[in-house]
Order: sequence, then structure tokens, then C-alpha cells
Amino acid sequence: MKRIAILPPEISQKIAAGEVIERPASVVKELVENSLDADAMDIRVELLAGGKKLIRVRDDGQGMSREDAGQCFIRHSTSKISKEEDLLAISTFGFRGEALPSISSVSRLTLKTSEGAAAPGTEVAREGEDVLSVRDIAFPRGTTIEVRDLFFNLPARQKFLRGDQSELGQIVNYLTNVALAYPHLRLTLDHGSRNILNCPPVGSLKERIFQLYGRSVLDRLIEIDHTESGSRLFGFSSLPPAGRPDRTRQFFFVNLRPVRDKILSSALNQAYRGILEKDLSPEAFFFLTVPYEDVDVNVHPAKAEVRFSQSSSVFQLVLRSIETARNKVGGIKEISAVSPGIPGTRLAEQIDVGIPFKVAEGETRFEHPLLAIPGIPSAEPGLGPVRRVLGQFANAYIVAEDANGLLIIDQHNAHERVLFERYADIDRQKKWPVKMSLIPLLFDLSPSQALSLEANQEMLQGSGFRVEAMGGRSYALREYPDIFKPEEALSALLSLLEEMKESLSESKKERLLATMACKTAIKAGQPLPREKMDFLVQELFMTANPSLCPHGRPIVVKIARSQIEKGLKR
Repeated sequence: MKRIAILPPEISQKIAAGEVIERPASVVKELVENSLDADAMDIRVELLAGGKKLIRVRDDGQGMSREDAGQCFIRHSTSKISKEEDLLAISTFGFRGEALPSISSVSRLTLKTSEGAAAPGTEVAREGEDVLSVRDIAFPRGTTIEVRDLFFNLPARQKFLRGDQSELGQIVNYLTNVALAYPHLRLTLDHGSRNILNCPPVGSLKERIFQLYGRSVLDRLIEIDHTESGSRLFGFSSLPPAGRPDRTRQFFFVNLRPVRDKILSSALNQAYRGILEKDLSPEAFFFLTVPYEDVDVNVHPAKAEVRFSQSSSVFQLVLRSIETARNKVGGIKEISAVSPGIPGTRLAEQIDVGIPFKVAEGETRFEHPLLAIPGIPSAEPGLGPVRRVLGQFANAYIVAEDANGLLIIDQHNAHERVLFERYADIDRQKKWPVKMSLIPLLFDLSPSQALSLEANQEMLQGSGFRVEAMGGRSYALREYPDIFKPEEALSALLSLLEEMKESLSESKKERLLATMACKTAIKAGQPLPREKMDFLVQELFMTANPSLCPHGRPIVVKIARSQIEKGLKR
């Protein structure tokens, strides 16, 4: 049995660094938060290779004296707390005193800083744990920190970093949060010679949203501002029935700190239940201000999550804030979950399942007999050939019969699987038929979406999407796959840009095809004629994997005959 030993400082310090610094975005976050705590009004971030080769953060904040410039690299040094009680009411972004020591221990770091006035500035150069030099320099008020060759002395850690575009995307997402939280701040981001983010100071959150996302997003929002019991919720959220097909544009801030929080998210989505078009989620830019002692920011290593002392009160505050804002706007009615946005008399006319089928003269049956359909190759035991389709339940599920029981088939997931395999075949043959827009579809992209477009433009164009930059945040959709109607094509493109931001390169094509299939598949709530149900079931069981949709959701649930007989005590 090995004896317990104390790790050498050079190893323990690198382990501690790994707990704080996971990737380039972690470095940017720590440095920018220090700049904000120093009351900076102008923060400029420069990167090379997604931050792996260089991260430079410049600010015009308070700066440091020569003594503080040396102290800041000592572990647990901080200017932000001085006694135990301060931990119960954290009003700054950081306090642990771990950021700079951790960053410097895994990089080549240069700090330049000055308090202004008559005193000279200070430059500290470090490589890992070694101090290379400390000297006086001429430097204006503020601080600049250069971090080069991140994890140069931890090759195993360096190996797990993602590609440049992926790491850059993480940084863009974080800085977008900062820009939203501090409209008065000048914030820029350059990657090599390219300017990614350029946010001059503005007077309000509304102006900042316009700056980042454009008029089209702002026009879909209502203003929120509600105060009760010492807490305030302000910001913007969706104007029903508008929404988004995903939840990527739900931003939550607690005392200006960007957070992920289930309480806020659940309350937001509950407040919009039944008043948005089906399959849409609300957008939100929510800023919650609560007494510092009522929120614990130390429940997550990166302070990305918080814990409220009165979580139920926060939940109700969100509900009441949204309700109050909606009442001011007026005229918002509940939308049916069965036929969202489509009048009932026209619903059948809207259905185009995208599956070719033949109807014999005077009959309503499909071309091939169902008895020829193979069983479902899944883990479910005892699934045999489908005998017949019995009908549709809740305009969302197809009920079929096999030799051993009933099959409940999710019509959307089933159609998604069929279309996915067809689109994959078209893509392999590089034969995407496209439509050209006579009047180009104009739209705005956020900085992170624009970055995703740039990284994936070749793949998108290979699948039929041709997008042109129109200047600023504006773009035009010139061509799109002819499986879409124009408004569907734009919705699909925007969803793809969000999904492909986080995808690894090897899975992007699959995600692209899966999203295209999802966007064009029939939806829950759509009644289907018998012949289309029959043909969809047939096509499903001819696919390579009829058990799961391309996103991994189950397609079929089986109720065995034995279960039915047991329940009925037969």
C-alpha cells in the first residue's frame, strides 16, 4: 500500500489552476470580470487561434500600484473581501484570489498596469511559476494582461482544447452576456485581423439589444419592469405569439452576473405556456436585482449558477412581472395546442408530409401491402410485422397493430426518421434541388450566429443554403433547399446556426440533416388521412433505425397483448 505524500507545489498549483481555468473562455471571463470590478468603461479583447495562442485584455480601470502588481500573483490574494462576513454578501464578480495565479501558472503572462497620476506603471513578466522580470514602464491608467500559449506546460490539457472556431464561439457567447449587462461599456473583440464584436457605449438595454441583434428581434419583445419586496425584475421577453424554436436566446442575470438558473428558466417557460405558437419558446433578456445576502453565488466553481434563499418568491416574481407586462400590451389570447396558428378549416390543406404515395382509382389505400413491412429492429422484444394501421390518437400518434399487441407511433418522430434518411441519400449524391429567392429574405444575425455562419458556410451551401452578407449585422438568403417554404427556410437556417455552434466538426453534417428533417416533418396536432398514415408506417419500417429519430428520441412504444389482458384481468 502506497504511503500518503504531499504533492510538490508545482504540481498542486497546476491542479488548482485546472479547477479555475478550463479553456480560453475561462481566462477571458476571469480577466474581464477583474476589469469590471476595477470600474473599467472600455474593455478590449484580442485573440489569436481562438485564444489558445494569445489572449490580450485591455481596460481603462483603476489599475494597480507596483506593490499590488506583485501581490496579485500570490494565491488567495484579493482586494474584494477582508472578513468572513463578506462571503455572505458578494457584490463583486470575484474574490477567491485564484484567477491570476492560476492563469499565470499555465501560460506565459505579461501584466502591464498603472494607477495613472504621476507614478510610473509596472510590467510583470511570468512564465508558469517563474517570474522573468518586474520593471517600471510608461503606461496610461488601467491594466493590460497578455496570456500566451495557454497550457504550454500541460500538453495533456492542451490536447483536449477544441478547434479555434469552437473556442472563439465560447468567448463570443460570454462577451455577448457582458455587453448586455453593461450597455454603458465600450466592448470590442478582435480575432487576428477580424473584428468580431464592436459595441460602443449606449444608454439602455434596449439600444444594446438593437446593437447586437437588430430591429427584427427588438420588435418581437415586450418590456418587463416589476418591483416587489426589495427585488426587481427588468428586461425584455417575447411578445406573443412570437417565439423561437429553441431556448438559446434566454438570458438571465442576477445582480448583473450571467447565470444558468432552473428557477428563472422554469418560471419564464411556465408564464408563456399556451400563449406561444406550438414548438416555440420565449426569448428573454432578464435582469434580477436582489439583496446580496439573499443569493448565494458560490454554489458553482465558475459562479455560473446561484441559489436563492427564497426561491418560491423569485419564481412568483417572474410570473407576476410577465403577466403585468402582458396586461399592459393587451390583446394576447391563448393559442390552441392542437392547431397552432392555422384555422381548423384549412388545416388539412396545410399538410404535406413530403412522402409520395399513390391512391388507386376510387380507393384510399397505399401502393404496397402492409404485410410486406418488416418488424422493428430494436431492443423491444417480440416486435413482429405490422398487420394494419388502426387510426390516429390526439392528432399526434399513429396506432397500429402487430401480432403481439399495439404500437403507438409518434408521427413527427417517424416522419423525421424517414426524411433524415432520404436527405442523407440526397446529400451523398450532392443533388440538393434549390429555390432562388426572387426577393431575397433579409435577416440579422447576432455575433455568435455570424461566427457560426462563417465557420459552416461551405457545408450550408453544399446543402442548398446560399447566404450573402449585406453589411453590418444584415444578411440575405439568396437560395435554399426546395423542401422548404421561404419562411421555413429562414427558420431552419437560424436553427442550424445555433445548433452547429456547439457541434463537433464530425457531427455537424448529421445535425444539419436532422434539423432539416425536423423542420419539414409533420407536426403533432396535424390530422392525417388514412393513406398517409399507412404509407408513413410502411416507410418508417423500411429505414435503418425505426426505433429512434435522428435526435435520439424514441419513435415507437409497444403495448403487449399480455399487458392489455393482464390489465383487463382476462
